[in-house]
Amino acid sequence: MGNKRDELIVKYAAHLKERFLVEPDMVLLKKVTIGLGPSIYNRDSANVSGTDENELATVKNNFLIKKLGLSEA
Repeated sequence: MGNKRDELIVKYAAHLKERFLVEPDMVLLKKVTIGLGPSIYNRDSANVSGTDENELATVKNNFLIKKLGLSEA
């Protein structure tokens, strides 16, 4: 059996296939998972509420803009 991160990547891929009916880009999924760092192992920080404006703003600012370097637009 692989390490915990690899197990989570397989879990995330299965979720994308089942929930959204898409075949995930495994290279991209692995890079995003690695980019999330230790937050994927913490039950509270591993999930984001899609209806909580404050939580979405935190993800936008701390991950999309700061970590990935995307613009605010």
